[in-house]
Amino acid sequence: MKISLPDDQGRRFDYTLTGSQCPVRPLGADAVRTVFAAAHVVADPYSSDPCSFDSGGRAAIDWDATLAFRRYLADLGLGIAEAMDTAQRGMGLDWPSSLELITRTRAELPDAHVFNGCGTDHVLPSETDCIDDVLRAYMEQLEAIQAVGGRLILMASRALARVAASPLDYLAVYLRVLDAADEPVILHWLGPMFDPALAGYWGSDDFTQAMETVLAIIHERESKIDGIKLSLLDKNREILFRRRLPRSVKMYTGDDFDYPELIAGDAQGFSHALLGIFDPLAPVVGAAVDHLGTGDVRGFRALLDPTVPLARLVFQAPTRHYKTGVVFLAWLNGHQDHFIMLGGAQSMRSLSHLVACFRLADTAGLLVDPECAVTRMHHLLGLHGVA
Repeated sequence: MKISLPDDQGRRFDYTLTGSQCPVRPLGADAVRTVFAAAHVVADPYSSDPCSFDSGGRAAIDWDATLAFRRYLADLGLGIAEAMDTAQRGMGLDWPSSLELITRTRAELPDAHVFNGCGTDHVLPSETDCIDDVLRAYMEQLEAIQAVGGRLILMASRALARVAASPLDYLAVYLRVLDAADEPVILHWLGPMFDPALAGYWGSDDFTQAMETVLAIIHERESKIDGIKLSLLDKNREILFRRRLPRSVKMYTGDDFDYPELIAGDAQGFSHALLGIFDPLAPVVGAAVDHLGTGDVRGFRALLDPTVPLARLVFQAPTRHYKTGVVFLAWLNGHQDHFIMLGGAQSMRSLSHLVACFRLADTAGLLVDPECAVTRMHHLLGLHGVA
C-alpha cells in the first residue's frame, strides 16, 4: 500500500507501507513487571471550545470513546494511570472533569488495576499563599478520589512549587498527605521538560539534593508508598535513584526515551513502567513483557526497541506537547472518529511531525489497520491543503 506524503519542505514523495504488524498479546496476570499506560481522553468535537479551559470552563469529553479506550487497555492486561498529564490534566482537563473521569472509569472497570492522579490543580498557583493552602487542596482531591474507591498517584503541584521555601516544606506537605492515604500511593516526580512550572521541585534544581528529599519522604512513610514514577528523561538518574530505593518501593519508569533498557534492567535491578507512550504502544507491551518472564531479554528488546524512534519523536521538545502525537496515533488506529483535542491541542505539532509519526508507527508495526490509517492521513493532508 502506498501513499503520497509531503516532506518538511512540501515536496511530495511516495511512501510504501511495510505491512508489518507487531504481535498482540495481553499482559499476563503474573507478569514480571507492573505496567501502567497513562491514558488519553477523547474530546467531544461538537462541544470542545479551545478557550474553555483558560476561562475556567469544563472539558467537553466524549465519554463513550474515552471509556472504550480504557476497556481496550484493560483487555490488553495493562494497568491504567487515570487523569494524568497524558489525559491533559491541568492542560485542558479540569479537576471536576478529572473526578468524573476517575469515577466513570472506576464504575466501568471495577476490577482493573487503576491508579488516579491526585493533585492541586483546582487551585490557581497565583492564589496560593502558603503550604497550608496546598495541603488543603491535596486533601480535597484525595478525599474525593478515595470516596469512590480510587487508588492515588500524588501528582506534582504547581502551587507547591510556587510557595515552598525549602525542602522541609515538601516534607511537611507530603508526609501529611501520605498519612491520609487509605492505601499505598505512587509518587510522581514530573520534570520541567513536561511542565516548566515544576522547575526546582522538591526544593532544589540540583538532582542529587532533590533526590535526597524524596528519599527522606519515602523512608519516613515507606509503608504508604507503592512506588515512584520518575519522569526526567534521564536513564542514568533513574538507575541511580532506583538503587537507593527500599526493596518494598517500586521504581516506575516515566522515561519515554529509554524504557526498553530501564524495564529490562541490569544485575542490580529494574524499573516497572508508567508511561504515556504505552497508550499507543499498548498492543505490543504484553508480548514484550512475556519474553522477560522467560528470561528472554533479547526477545523483549526485539519487540520494544523498534518503537523507540517513534517515542522519541512523539516526546521531542517541547515535550509537554507529546499528547498531540498520542491522540493522533489513537485516531489513525480507529480508537476515535476525529483528531480534535481538549483546548485545541491537536494544533501543537506540525504536519511534518505528524507525517513522521505516521511513518515511524508503520515501521514499528503499530498501525493495526493500515487501510484506515492511510484513509485518515489523506483526510489530514487535505485539511492542510495537500491535494
